[in-house]
Amino acid sequence: MTALINRYRDLLPVTDATPVVSLGEGGTPLVRLDTLSERLGLDLHVKLEGMNPTGSFKDRGMTVALSKAVEDGAEAVICASTGNTSASAAAYAARAGIRAAVLIPEGKIAAGKLAQALIHGAKVLSLEGNFDQALDMVREVVERHKVALVNSINPYRIAGQTTGAFEVCDDLGDAPDALCIPVGNAGNITAYWEGFRTYREAERSRSLPKMFGFQAAGAAPLVLGHAVAKPETIATAIRIGNPARGDQALAAAADSGGAIDSVTDDEILAAYSLLASTEGVFCEPASAASVAGLLKRHAAGGFAEGDRVVCVLTGHGLKDPETAIGEGAGVVNVPATLAAVEEALFA
Repeated sequence: MTALINRYRDLLPVTDATPVVSLGEGGTPLVRLDTLSERLGLDLHVKLEGMNPTGSFKDRGMTVALSKAVEDGAEAVICASTGNTSASAAAYAARAGIRAAVLIPEGKIAAGKLAQALIHGAKVLSLEGNFDQALDMVREVVERHKVALVNSINPYRIAGQTTGAFEVCDDLGDAPDALCIPVGNAGNITAYWEGFRTYREAERSRSLPKMFGFQAAGAAPLVLGHAVAKPETIATAIRIGNPARGDQALAAAADSGGAIDSVTDDEILAAYSLLASTEGVFCEPASAASVAGLLKRHAAGGFAEGDRVVCVLTGHGLKDPETAIGEGAGVVNVPATLAAVEEALFA
C-alpha cells in the first residue's frame, strides 16, 4: 500500500517529521462513460471517489488532516458533518489511535454514514439544528479545548483533496476541458481548482479546466446569493445553507470561466438512476448532482462537440441505501415453484 501522501509528497504540506496516517486512499478509477459519451457527443468521464476506503472523497483530505493533527500532538479530533466527513474522521482517528467526536444535524444523515461513524468508535452527537449550526458549535469547541477541527475549513483537508485533480491529470495526460462537481460546503471545488493550478505550475499539466459546481436547488446559497436558513434536499451530503468556502467556490468558477448552478432533486435522482442503469455506476444522490448539472448545461448548449468532461462522483451509493431501494424497481415476491418463477420472469 502506497499512501496518498507519499505519492504526492512534494506537493503537499508535509515533512519527514509528519507521521503518515493512511488507509490506502486515492488512486480512484477515472471511468469513461461510453454510452453517455456517444449520446451527448462528449468525451465524458467520472471520477469514482466512492472507491476510497470509507466510500467518499473525504479520505483524501482526512489523511493529511489527521497526519498533521498527530504531528501537532492532538489527542482528539472533531467535526460537524452531514455524514461523509464523520465517517472519514472516525476511521482515520481510529487508525491514528486518537479519539473522534462528530456533530450531525438531527435526522439529516444517511444510515450508511452514521453506521460508519459509530462502528469506528466516534462520539456522535445529534444536534437539534442544521449543519451550519453544528459547524458554528464545533468551531467554538476547538477554541476552548485542545481538539483538532477536521472540517474543510482546515487547510490540510483542502491540501489533501487537491490530489483528486492531480490524479485526473495523470490519467488523462492533461486537465480536461471542464470539470463538474457537487457543491455543499464548497471545499472540494476549491481544492480541485487549487490542484489543477498547482499541477500546471509544477509543469505536470498544460491547461486548466472550466469549473462547474452544482448545488441542490433546496440548498443553493451560492446561486441565490444569500444563506439558506433551512436547506432541504434528498442529496443529504450537500444539504448546507451557508458553505464555509463559498467565496472560494465562486472565485474558482469565475476564474476558470465556469459557473455555479443548481439542480432540482428530480434532476439529481434522474441522473442517479441513469448512471446506475446505463453505465453500471452506483453513487450516492449528492454525487449525481455533478451529472445532473452536466445534463442541464449540455441541454442548454453549454459544451462543444467532443469536449472532454470529468464529473466527480463524491461518494458510493451504499452510503444511502434507503434512496436506492426507494428509486429501484422493487422486489417481486413469488411462490417457491418453477411455474411461478417463470411467470414472473417471462410473462
